[in-house]
Amino acid sequence: MGLFRQPKPRRFHHPCIYVDERKERLERLREQAREDLGLPRERPVRPEDIRGKIVGQTTHLRRRKERGTRAWHPAVLLFLVALLAFLWYVLFNGKI
Repeated sequence: MGLFRQPKPRRFHHPCIYVDERKERLERLREQAREDLGLPRERPVRPEDIRGKIVGQTTHLRRRKERGTRAWHPAVLLFLVALLAFLWYVLFNGKI
């Protein structure tokens, strides 16, 4: 054991063996979500019950859904890929 290389003490870590706080917190969050969505407590939550609820709660997503706009048309994406491939060919080969 040298003068300039003192070992660091081991950190204290005590896991709770009788209580799982994370599990209890997750269960409280699930119960709160069930109450917010108006679902009964005894029935398990199914994805069909929740689908579309988040979109209806936010104005941005609700407007986007009402407009029915899609992100990109496949033909536009194909055109952009072809254009980028052509530009790459021209820039790196130097002749058309």
